[in-house]
Amino acid sequence: MPIPQGKQAFPREEYLRRLNIVKSKMSERGVDVLVVTEPSNITYLSGYTALSAYVPQALIVSVSHEEPTFILRRMDAPAAIHQCFFSRSQIVAYSEALVGHSNPDGYDAIIDHLLDFGAKCVGLEDSHLSAQVVGKVRSRVSTARLEDCSGLVTWTRLIESDLEINYMREAAAIADAAVARAAEVIRPGLREADAAAEILAALARGVDRTAGTMVPSINMCTSPRTGTGHISWSDEHFHQGSQINLELGGVRFGYSAGIMRTFTIGEPSDRLKRIHDAEVAGLEAALSVSKAGNTCHDVARAFYSSINKLGFEKESRCGYAIGIDWLEPTASLQLGDYTVLQPNMTFHLMLGNWVDEDFGYVISETVRVTESAVEVLTKTPRLNFQI
Repeated sequence: MPIPQGKQAFPREEYLRRLNIVKSKMSERGVDVLVVTEPSNITYLSGYTALSAYVPQALIVSVSHEEPTFILRRMDAPAAIHQCFFSRSQIVAYSEALVGHSNPDGYDAIIDHLLDFGAKCVGLEDSHLSAQVVGKVRSRVSTARLEDCSGLVTWTRLIESDLEINYMREAAAIADAAVARAAEVIRPGLREADAAAEILAALARGVDRTAGTMVPSINMCTSPRTGTGHISWSDEHFHQGSQINLELGGVRFGYSAGIMRTFTIGEPSDRLKRIHDAEVAGLEAALSVSKAGNTCHDVARAFYSSINKLGFEKESRCGYAIGIDWLEPTASLQLGDYTVLQPNMTFHLMLGNWVDEDFGYVISETVRVTESAVEVLTKTPRLNFQI
């Protein structure tokens, strides 16, 4: 019995709107066919979120075809039929015999289909492909000009539609619920792993019958590892005096909202209190200029100037664009990035500050740019949570 097409995250018109923007950019560069291989870009243009990018797959967008063609491993084709907005005739499954081999492999199946388009110019996402794969395409598609289109779809994603913003709000509500659950369960004597299990369950369960559709890993950096940024939980136990730097995110149909908060079991140190006050002041300064017409540089300058006046520095950037699959690798909230903020850009205003090897502090919000101000999507109080 054939698998049915499932409920789509967005109406067909929304996907066609995105594809038309991409096709317009392709035409400006003389590209007839675009081979999309970056997983988040595939999600953006198709609705596909299954985790199959560990083997070759590609969404082929042609300026002369309304719907794209998705070429992927046979065992993953049913997921594509179920999740993608377009008809099953546009889903091409390649043989399992191509998996686990380098020559031929799934990219050869993609190239075989690509040749049928007879394109004069083929766009590739070179930054997502190995030099070997690009070389294989260049060798086999010898009559076409190859154009590096890395970033073409990614930068299109930077400005979210109102429908996407709705999912970002839902993801933010799920993230808030997970932080609230952390505050409920973190106690002296509890294993970090058991606290993580409760937090991860909250991310899956969601809020108000709105489930998390994926559960990303969480960063739980506890004493004496608070100077680290990306360590998960351990099998150690919380104890009196423990500090816990927590980073997590809710997800709805691939759209992510991140949040970071710092917890202490018992009275926080004076050092932690001071950096908390400075970072909250810096956050508010950054929010005050996070509006359309300003730049990423303006937001970063407001933050750094504020915390510098209070005696602190932060080496890393203070945020980045967020959306599908957490990170939108485009605009960055750092000095020297003059990307102009536009309505419906969304950012993770990430103010984690790793001061020494054994000391750091975290706080963050997921925000949406508007014409006149900023909408903070995450609603958790800006506290240093004391257990």
